Amino acid sequence: MLCPCRGKLKLLVVSLSFVILFTWLYLLVGNSEKARLLERDVLASRVREVEEENRQIRLQLSQSQGLAAQPAEGNYGNQQWVASADTGPEDVENTAEERANHSECSRSPTAEKCELIHVACVCAGHNASRDVVTLVKSILFHRRNPLHFHFITDTVANQILSTLFQSWMVPSVQVSFYDADELKSEVSWIPNKHYSGIYGLMKLTLTKALPSNLSKVIVLDTDITFATDIAELWAIFRKFTEKQVIGLVENQSDWYLGNLWKNHKPWPALGRGFNTGVILLYLERLRRISWEQMWRLTAERELMSMLSTSLADQDIFNAFIKQNPVLVHQLPCFWNVQLSDHTRSEQCYTEVSDLKVIHWNSPKKLRVKNKHVEFFRNLYLTFLEYDGNLLRRELFGCPSQASSESTVLQQALEELDEDDQCYDFRRERIMVHRVHLYFLQYEYTPTDDGTDITLVAQLSMDRLQMLEAICKHWEGPISLALYMSDAEAQQFLRYAQASEVLKNRKNVGYHIVYKEGQFYPVNLVRNVALRNVNTPYVFLTDVDFLPMYGLYDYLRKSIVQLDMANTKKALVVPAFETLRYRLSFPKSKAELLSMLDMGTLYTFRYHVWTKGHAPTNYAKWRTATTPYKVEWEADFEPYVVVRRDCPEYDQRFVGFGWNKVSHIMELDAQEYDLIVLPNAFMIHMPHAPSFDISKFRSSPSYRYCLTTLKDEFHQDLSRKYGSAALKYLTAQRNI
Repeated sequence: MLCPCRGKLKLLVVSLSFVILFTWLYLLVGNSEKARLLERDVLASRVREVEEENRQIRLQLSQSQGLAAQPAEGNYGNQQWVASADTGPEDVENTAEERANHSECSRSPTAEKCELIHVACVCAGHNASRDVVTLVKSILFHRRNPLHFHFITDTVANQILSTLFQSWMVPSVQVSFYDADELKSEVSWIPNKHYSGIYGLMKLTLTKALPSNLSKVIVLDTDITFATDIAELWAIFRKFTEKQVIGLVENQSDWYLGNLWKNHKPWPALGRGFNTGVILLYLERLRRISWEQMWRLTAERELMSMLSTSLADQDIFNAFIKQNPVLVHQLPCFWNVQLSDHTRSEQCYTEVSDLKVIHWNSPKKLRVKNKHVEFFRNLYLTFLEYDGNLLRRELFGCPSQASSESTVLQQALEELDEDDQCYDFRRERIMVHRVHLYFLQYEYTPTDDGTDITLVAQLSMDRLQMLEAICKHWEGPISLALYMSDAEAQQFLRYAQASEVLKNRKNVGYHIVYKEGQFYPVNLVRNVALRNVNTPYVFLTDVDFLPMYGLYDYLRKSIVQLDMANTKKALVVPAFETLRYRLSFPKSKAELLSMLDMGTLYTFRYHVWTKGHAPTNYAKWRTATTPYKVEWEADFEPYVVVRRDCPEYDQRFVGFGWNKVSHIMELDAQEYDLIVLPNAFMIHMPHAPSFDISKFRSSPSYRYCLTTLKDEFHQDLSRKYGSAALKYLTAQRNI
């Protein structure tokens, strides 16, 4: 369909062509002076008529586009004054074009190829950190330019996001962090009723928080989803007039009209006001006009009557714009389609292609009421579950400086021999997996006596059902690393949020290690859980074991009795198993021994791998009343309690085989005493065999590579610990 403006322009072209043709004929046939004078008068008259027609056409064109942009019943009422602010008659057509959300005549500006785009975001806490990942995914999916993310974070978000981006290693992406605690004094004096709390006011401080040499930045809320290349939004900075410093989309609800309920008194705003979920900040110009002083004066003045903000920084931005309308550049509303209840967001789009940015700015989030909410929800869920590994793509034609981590990784990969039969095993050892720490809310208060202990384990999706039972058996802190895909992580989130047991336990740290490669990197996943422990001691176990009731308190007492703070000890918790899916769990050692005698329970792996736990000396344990020391033996792999500073697991061992054996061997090499606890026990619950053990049993190549890795581990142990490590090699050869 042709635009109305094209018809008008065609008439202008025809009129001008007529004038040129008339002039040419005059020069061709005019012979006499009298004729020339006569024709000159006619020509001058015609030129004046054409100029008048052109003036009328421009006037009609601007009026028609102004009416098209002006919504019915006062909707989007700010557009007229924004169009006229700081523009002359020659700019009317361009401004009207810029305002039109669906005009086929509009020409979207584009960013320069390889131009660095800066994006800022305030992020605090576990939930916001999880939300910002989905925002980043949507930006990375569409982007064609290098990006620099600037995160204003609290301590929690800093730890989560810095680890995530460091392990993500996305090319042409820089990340900087700024301490929100250092900015709190700038806004803590402002009473705020919004659920975002003090962090909802932080965007006011960006001119101070961000580097002084940063001239422009796009500021986003964490509940934003991009449906287009962010470079299109960045390019709108070029449309700013010399005085404009802030780019915003009009608010799409009636909040600032003050008619939502009786005695509703919002902060002052122009018309419907503006929404601050998406902001273009011209930092250089804001600093030049003393932005910090201006917004402070505005807030102080309005708080005298309003007493507090209701919508955090948005109220102050709007009060400032009300006083300084020429400083704002109004963005088309498709750059911030606001999906809160009772908004007019549906007027921002007619086709899917119209969508640019979706803003879930209702506390209800995905449960918000909207005619097309299913479409928006599916778009959001696409990025929520999208494999982030696929976003590690290079930007062709844009040179980027590789991070030190990616350089080391690349060098290590180049040193591998692809013809090596065990190449895949060796590659897995050096692979960097994305890690999202503290996926759910985590709270921990250290104990005063310094004896606290964290249960450390790893799991995948097929062991998820064990979590509730473990939480019932162990009341102390837990650190769990979960090996999952992006989609599985979201399934786990829904499972945890629906579980009364899990959602009431805040001292469980869930750390997602995202899937990549063909092997289960079991020891890498264990190390993630081990590194993120906050207690001085750890109980290293597997998720398919249930500890005896009261084990947490018993272990804390044993730590004191055995002086573990000043000695190198590994406390062994004897392991048992049942083949029954339903078990009446023993409440004491005496009850366990009775079940052992009746055949309801067995010592762990008694049927298939006796050597793994035989050195525990179960016969002695039956009658023991005090802790006793045992010696290391080949293939011993007990579950132990050690200090947090114990050696990490060796990450060359992936999938099934020797992943725990190698760790106990290194504990022994470091001269840890193995002490069996007489009144502690744990029971392994039955489950289907893992995929990795099936590969071990069926693949000769798998078993060959495991043997090769064992030999290399022995060699490394000998180099590290000298002659003391020779006994491990001798013991292995005698098997």
